[in-house]
Amino acid sequence: MSNDGVNKGRRRFLVGATSVVGAVGAVGVATPFVASWNPSAKALAAGAPATADVSKLEPGQQMTVEWRGKPVWIVNRTQDMLDNLEQVEERLSDPTSTERSNLQQPQYAQNQYRSRNPQYLVVIGICTHLGCSPTYRPEVAPSDLGEDWVGGFFCPCHGSRFDLAGRVYSGMPAPTNLEVPPYSFESETTIIVGVDEENA
Repeated sequence: MSNDGVNKGRRRFLVGATSVVGAVGAVGVATPFVASWNPSAKALAAGAPATADVSKLEPGQQMTVEWRGKPVWIVNRTQDMLDNLEQVEERLSDPTSTERSNLQQPQYAQNQYRSRNPQYLVVIGICTHLGCSPTYRPEVAPSDLGEDWVGGFFCPCHGSRFDLAGRVYSGMPAPTNLEVPPYSFESETTIIVGVDEENA
């Protein structure tokens, strides 16, 4: 077969144009594919630190912030609440969070108050038994919890009891103390949940 009637310039143009269109198409397909590997805005927000302003949290009150889809409780403890912590130590399973609970506790939670600042308790509000959410019961000696109750958290699902430092009482279904998340104080009245100085 003869090549006498072939326009080589036109052939080069068509091959070049086809190559350019193919390359543009490949980039167009690859861009959303590669972008799909990045976490979504919702996923980024779910793992982001949570900021809590405790300036208006009255003594004895509790507030809740969400961090990684979990409720985080912040309690502004009164001096009476702090004094009562020592009274219950003999009835607790792990009063200093150094035994069974130590794997889920930051170093600054391994003390009587389980906190950086004794005034503020910061714990994840999920029972360590089966994931129920305990209720905040700060009152002393209510009729349904008994005369020796000096305030704390009560899990209505299976009856686990925690003191006002989130420490579980002995003989309860919950195996460990309430978890203390990583947190730090940005100022005297601002707590950042999810970031601490040790693991920033």
